[in-house]
Amino acid sequence: MQYRYLQSVGVDDRLSVRSSTIHGQGLFANVPLAEGEPVIEYVGDMVRNCVSDLREALYEKQGGGGDGACYMFRLDDNFVVDATRAGNVSRFINHSCEPNCTCRILVCEAGQKHIVIIAKTAIRAGEEITYDYQFGIGNETDKLACLCGARSCLGRMN
Repeated sequence: MQYRYLQSVGVDDRLSVRSSTIHGQGLFANVPLAEGEPVIEYVGDMVRNCVSDLREALYEKQGGGGDGACYMFRLDDNFVVDATRAGNVSRFINHSCEPNCTCRILVCEAGQKHIVIIAKTAIRAGEEITYDYQFGIGNETDKLACLCGARSCLGRMN
């Protein structure tokens, strides 16, 4: 149901990419979004883990998607959705320790998996769309700084 809804409404008028106070560019709501409303599907190239590891190393060497970043979302134990060079504006959703969205993996009738971003709370027009990246806890030397600015910010994303 949620996936069909996203296919019917599109995202062109509801969302836009703008400068973010969290990090670089961010995705923003142009219209109010209700709690529980599907916001956007995270799309890109679906690749196996071994390919995503190779691509991540390549992107790091080449400077990522033009801004030095790579945009990958783990779909399951075997696959990753790589939106670095193919995808939509969902790749600009920034992390927050107090996110207004959550992510769900939806399985369609044909067995295809889709990553759908869903509003966790009501979102005002002009508000930045955020979710918790849920990176695993890394070692002390590999900490990724979090700049979300939330009251409960942990200061790191892993």
